[in-house]
Amino acid sequence: MKLSIVVPVYNMAADGKLEFCIRSLLGQTLTQKNIPYEVIAVDDASTDNSLQVLKKLSEEDSRLKVIASPENHHQGGARNRGIKAASGEFIGMMDSDDWAAPDMFEKLLIKAEETKADIVGCDYQLVGEHSFAPGKRVQNNTPEQTGVLTAEKRKLLILQPGSMVVKIYRRNMITEHALWFPEDIFYEDNCMSSLWLLHGKQFERVDEPLYYYYQHEASTVHYISRQKCLDRVTAMELLLEKSKEYGFYGEFREEFDYKYTELAFVNTLFSCMGGKMKGKYRFVKELRSLVKKDLPEFADNPYYRERTGAEEQKLIGFLMKSPALFYSYYRLLNGYRRLKQHKQEAGA
Repeated sequence: MKLSIVVPVYNMAADGKLEFCIRSLLGQTLTQKNIPYEVIAVDDASTDNSLQVLKKLSEEDSRLKVIASPENHHQGGARNRGIKAASGEFIGMMDSDDWAAPDMFEKLLIKAEETKADIVGCDYQLVGEHSFAPGKRVQNNTPEQTGVLTAEKRKLLILQPGSMVVKIYRRNMITEHALWFPEDIFYEDNCMSSLWLLHGKQFERVDEPLYYYYQHEASTVHYISRQKCLDRVTAMELLLEKSKEYGFYGEFREEFDYKYTELAFVNTLFSCMGGKMKGKYRFVKELRSLVKKDLPEFADNPYYRERTGAEEQKLIGFLMKSPALFYSYYRLLNGYRRLKQHKQEAGA
């Protein structure tokens, strides 16, 4: 078996989303080239009829293997089960509301064969409807990150690993190093994406947007879950722990520390403040305590000084001095901006 594509599934049956995704995978041009592959869909205890949709499709095409999980363990748990059941030389992954260009996996495998790379990726495109109409292209990784992985390239990949679902990976690299996703949390890929890349000897990319990333309709109110915010912190704590366990932290300490700061602290803090969440002030205090425990000297990191905006650094400085000062200043600043925008719109 050349390739196994793992698809975690949870409540995606509505509007034909799941079926469109799976059919895009079963319709790959690998079939015409007689390249054997399988699609492994892991239903993560869905409460809709996702499992029934998968079973029906598997009756039509034996290349679709369906695994039904009796308990929900989030995407990390579903991905782990799928990878453990896989037999392909390479592993690919896809989110169950996205889809692939017909020749996506053929092109990734050809690049892997030509270059002997352990990992091959591509770009993706943002789309708002289930079709193969072109969308907005997004570059997932850069040419500077590709080739035989030197220390400098590894640094770049820690700082910007890109999405995992637009890549294929040698399966033995994952299983031999036990590169399993954390389960029962969100943002499991935040923890593992750079660690998977660092275990490779060579990374290449196909310079085409072959993955279709489906964007849902934007909500008028951006709700933020406290649990999701805490899960992001947990994922980054696991990243630091695993980077030490695998022996990468000593050489790439500044990069790993900054990645923690960027995702667990900066992004989480301003997502919380910019969204709608109960107990926001209490959470801000809790986040500050977590960061002071995990990485008290984060502000001395050169990547933090270089890559974090001046205004964000100022606000974070207020927070580290006093949560009340930060909270009050942020609300005043936000109120001023809304008033200014309202006046501009009224005068237009």
